[in-house]
Amino acid sequence: MEMIFAGLMLLAVGAADLVRQFVPRRSRVWVSACAFVVLLVVAAAADALAYAMAASAVATVWLLLMPSAGGGRAGFLPVVGVATVSAVAVVGFGERSESGPWGTIWQLVTPAGPVSLDLVILVVGVGVFLLESANVVVRSGLRSENAALSSDSDAPAQDGVLRGGRLIGPLERILVVALALAGAYTLIAAVFAAKGIVRFPEISRDTAHGNRAEYFLVGSLLSWVIALAAAFLVWWAYRTAL
Repeated sequence: MEMIFAGLMLLAVGAADLVRQFVPRRSRVWVSACAFVVLLVVAAAADALAYAMAASAVATVWLLLMPSAGGGRAGFLPVVGVATVSAVAVVGFGERSESGPWGTIWQLVTPAGPVSLDLVILVVGVGVFLLESANVVVRSGLRSENAALSSDSDAPAQDGVLRGGRLIGPLERILVVALALAGAYTLIAAVFAAKGIVRFPEISRDTAHGNRAEYFLVGSLLSWVIALAAAFLVWWAYRTAL
């Protein structure tokens, strides 16, 4: 279970969530089939066909256990499973010594040194996962928080929803990952502070039994944890490849 499996798995899960979220229901089957074929072709050229099949199976299970609105019966178990497998594949095994036909002709040299095909696939998979699948994870956490608040408060749960999170979240996570990999930790702190400042007027208008502050804290912390974990995964993969 090498690094490329983590990349293919995150790519498959992320692509599945993007299709589920943005493709009309009547077109999802053939769009998913086309995406599956592309994944198999890419994996076959990288001598990772078996990993691609396993990644597709993981994506199917993910869709079943993690509804788009969040809050599936399995809770965070699918998230823990994907995170654990990704960490083990990257930290425990690293990249392969042979990368198939593409690996023999792959040449990508950056100012920081050569970058392997396995690492590129991992980076692409992480990026695709952060776009929508991370939103699913955050919504799952918010839904759990929503249930707890609803049981302790007479205020309707939907009062705490903050607008714009579906677009802001992915942009914020990608920015945090990029800054973390660049070592710009001060700028990361500035991004976190700026988000709180921008959201403060909306949170300050909360009612006595409102839950906007709780939604903001839970959603933001989950989003930041996902982004920092993704950055660590990519950083570790790069360091071990040197």
